[in-house]
Amino acid sequence: MKLAAIDIGSNAIRFQVSTALDNAAQVVFKKLEYVRFPLRLGHDVFTTGRISARSMEKFRKLMTTYKLLLELYEVDDYMFCATSAMREAENGADLAQQVLDELGVIIHVIDGNREAELINRAIHSYLTDKTYLHIDVGGGSTELNLYAGGQKIQTRSFKIGSVRVLENNDSPLVWEDMERWIREHIKKSYGKVTAVGTGGNISKLFDLAQSKPGKTVSLRKIRETRDMVNAYSIEDRIYKLQMNPDRADVIIPASNIYIKVMEWARASSILVPEVGLKDGIMLYLYEKNKLQPKLF
Repeated sequence: MKLAAIDIGSNAIRFQVSTALDNAAQVVFKKLEYVRFPLRLGHDVFTTGRISARSMEKFRKLMTTYKLLLELYEVDDYMFCATSAMREAENGADLAQQVLDELGVIIHVIDGNREAELINRAIHSYLTDKTYLHIDVGGGSTELNLYAGGQKIQTRSFKIGSVRVLENNDSPLVWEDMERWIREHIKKSYGKVTAVGTGGNISKLFDLAQSKPGKTVSLRKIRETRDMVNAYSIEDRIYKLQMNPDRADVIIPASNIYIKVMEWARASSILVPEVGLKDGIMLYLYEKNKLQPKLF
């Protein structure tokens, strides 16, 4: 079964085609194609409240390209999901309608809870019955999910993200609300809290910290790595640390969000599985087609 997931974020738009292999006890996704295009919709939306005409034109061209790739790979099912930038844009619904009219492609503009739910599908296999705080930092929002005893017990989305913070469009009130929510819901009776980080920026920090896959990295090491990156200019981050240009400027704001959340949660370490929204979409599509084939 070939499946495709398209993650329309605030900082970039990701496209992935995978083959689902279910011979073993657990489904495995073999990647066939991955494209990450740096279209920063959040720059427009968090500054003016709208997606600019230039960005809309690029967006339609990109969606046309992705639709052609879907056809070339002959995928069995796919899903386009848009997050905070498109859901906050005054003209986000208009743009989604244009894409539907021109290409016949439905863009699902999902809220923070749905976004968190999809990402949770992807991280669930990495968790035990211990206490975890899942932190997903995007360009426009941060999703927090609290797990205790093997169950998700709380979830919340906050309008704090790497692009939003970079462009000084975050509100001190939202930061205060996030701190209050964390301190209120993470009780001492839950014991030690381990953070779980998803998102491109924490993955890059994890790599730079030279941590081994499947192992946690300490809050102290995350701080040290953040400070190391911060000492480089944007240009040096691109050429010496080999970051994409649209990663080089947002990695410090994103790092600060992860660090603040960990401090407030009293989490001394973080686990960084290499998964995100697109992986959750893949699992959703697989389950939908595998369990209810009669509907399609």
